Amino acid sequence: MSESRMSDKAVLSCRNLGKSYDEGPESVQVLSGLSLELHPGERVAIVGSSGSGKSTLLNLLGGLDTPTQGSVWLAGEELSALGERDRGLLRNRALGFVYQFHHLLAEFTALENVCMPLLIGRTPIPEARQRAEALLKRVGLGHRLNHKPAELSGGERQRVAIARALVNQPGLVMLDEPTGNLDHHTALGIQELMQELSTASRTAFLVVTHDLSLARKMDRVLSLEDGRLVSI
Repeated sequence: MSESRMSDKAVLSCRNLGKSYDEGPESVQVLSGLSLELHPGERVAIVGSSGSGKSTLLNLLGGLDTPTQGSVWLAGEELSALGERDRGLLRNRALGFVYQFHHLLAEFTALENVCMPLLIGRTPIPEARQRAEALLKRVGLGHRLNHKPAELSGGERQRVAIARALVNQPGLVMLDEPTGNLDHHTALGIQELMQELSTASRTAFLVVTHDLSLARKMDRVLSLEDGRLVSI
């Protein structure tokens, strides 16, 4: 494996990743010398105290922010080598993202929200609707296709967000505190869904969470401490 590129088999990899911010005359180092590989079907949790840099790390790994040092590879492509348009296309194709606050479009139905990534990728509307409907049925929302987010419970909205993240069949889904606003029963259902998809579809999951019960169900748990990832 070369120094400039990590395993081609990894859906996500980074090496020597660092991020610092200028605050007045001083530079604040948030992440330093961080390396990670994530393989198909693998489920990895990242835990850490508030302010440790977990959200910064997710933004770097997802190509939403630029590292101060090091490199990130997503689906075999080095993010920093791509222009903004190509980075966006790669994210839409290879990466799904689920936020703590689902970020669904309020004026659209569950079905329409899940269709969005496909339509952005220019999938024909009939095919997009068919794929979105099948996925919503898979997450137990076949009876809620035409409901808007305000008409759904918190757990249902989060499952719509997960369906939207999965509709392009990405190799990797990143989740930022996916169970933070959910009751225990709904959170357990989302854990089981991740387990099912990692096995059946070889989807990899990278989960940032404060929920230790969720973290312990992952294949690996990493703690972000002093800007570096430590196995626990």
